[in-house]
Amino acid sequence: MDYIRNSENGQLVFTQSIEFLRIPSCLYGFMNHTTTTEMTASGRTAFCFHGELDASEDDIICHCGCKMHVNNHPGITLRHLPFGGYLSQVQFNRNQYVCPKCGKTRMQFISFKAPAHRITEELYQYTRDLLATGNYTNKEVAELTGLGKNTVKDIDKQRLQELYTIDGTKLIKPERKAKFLGIDEFKLHNGYKYATHIIDMETGHVLWIANGKKKQVVYDFIEHVGLEWMDSVEAIACDMNSDFQEAFEDKCPHIQPVFDYFHIVKNFNDKVVSEVRKDEQRRLLAEGDDEAARSLKKTRYILMSSRKTLKRKDQDAADERVISKGSPIFGTEDYIRKGGHEERYDELLSQNKLLFTLDLIKESLTLAYSRNDEARMSEDIISIMDTCKSTKNEHLMWFRRLLDNHFEGIIAHATYDISAGKIEGINNKIKTLRRQAYGYRDDEYFFLKLFDISRKTYVRNPLSHKICD
Repeated sequence: MDYIRNSENGQLVFTQSIEFLRIPSCLYGFMNHTTTTEMTASGRTAFCFHGELDASEDDIICHCGCKMHVNNHPGITLRHLPFGGYLSQVQFNRNQYVCPKCGKTRMQFISFKAPAHRITEELYQYTRDLLATGNYTNKEVAELTGLGKNTVKDIDKQRLQELYTIDGTKLIKPERKAKFLGIDEFKLHNGYKYATHIIDMETGHVLWIANGKKKQVVYDFIEHVGLEWMDSVEAIACDMNSDFQEAFEDKCPHIQPVFDYFHIVKNFNDKVVSEVRKDEQRRLLAEGDDEAARSLKKTRYILMSSRKTLKRKDQDAADERVISKGSPIFGTEDYIRKGGHEERYDELLSQNKLLFTLDLIKESLTLAYSRNDEARMSEDIISIMDTCKSTKNEHLMWFRRLLDNHFEGIIAHATYDISAGKIEGINNKIKTLRRQAYGYRDDEYFFLKLFDISRKTYVRNPLSHKICD
């Protein structure tokens, strides 16, 4: 039994032979003689299996037919499967053969070595299996396997390229034809660049990702899948980006763009409700009505919420629902939902005619998007446009132009009841994936990861009644 001193904490760590531990029989061609425990550079204990390789006829016969001789036998160490919380590695000498006739050299073949990595094939496959579950980050996989983060990334990238590309150079064309598509852009690299993704709205699978948010992204996607594949597409859900709409209408005029309720209401809240509230505050202050101006403070989210949401919050308050649990350790108390939201909302509407008009428009939009007949939805949208025009308010006039410019895509929702819900879900996954990895410098790897997480399926476990992979 030998002792070595750990350089980090100064403690003595023993190194000894363990005769009862043996390499699994799947490492063909390796004979294990002794097993020791050693301390790795990272401070973790590792089982070290010492042995030798069997020489085969393929290793010692040259292509010219002459028998090769051993020229050198350098040592090699391969990282192997971990044992519980311990790492393991295989150490042996690898012969170098030289042909005395033609001078060619050849290294001894290792049947269990993973290509391009100093690890065994078993550890390589184990790492791929962990990455394929989608439950572990690359950092967590590196901790479990004892591999470096760059090695884990290379293994994962190769796995993804095999799944979604042809020879790592071109994306595989989707086999399943889509009936509805969704398109949206997302930020890359702190917002300095953008990328666009196109998904199948029925499955949620990402079909295409490319840098930029211009027409060329759509043109490249259509060229990738082909016009015959695009013939099966009936509609596409998108935001108000006119480039996407024009590109699809240019190449595939049969496809109907659809602007869903989420994007319309978001534009209405951000560009109209919020701005009107600010203008009204400034007007009341200029008129000297400070009390009325103060009443509009901290009302942005109340004015942007639907009446259904306000009633739900008031019901939570009546039920004394705890929003945030307190802690005696940090001196905080339970935060219980406060009530009076709907009453405050009605009070604001009664005091301001313009805010009352905004409420009518919100309710009319909700009604319009509940229609399943384009004629009736068209009447509702035209009524909203007339209301906006009658106010002569600059923000409401802007909203009227927005509805007018996207009229056909808006009323198409009555025929194609699709929303951007799955698109926004993918956007949330993108943000989560980026945060978990603290950003990605390799766009290709990042895009392939997005392809993979969009295809992750869930099944219900009948024993636990929880959603699991």
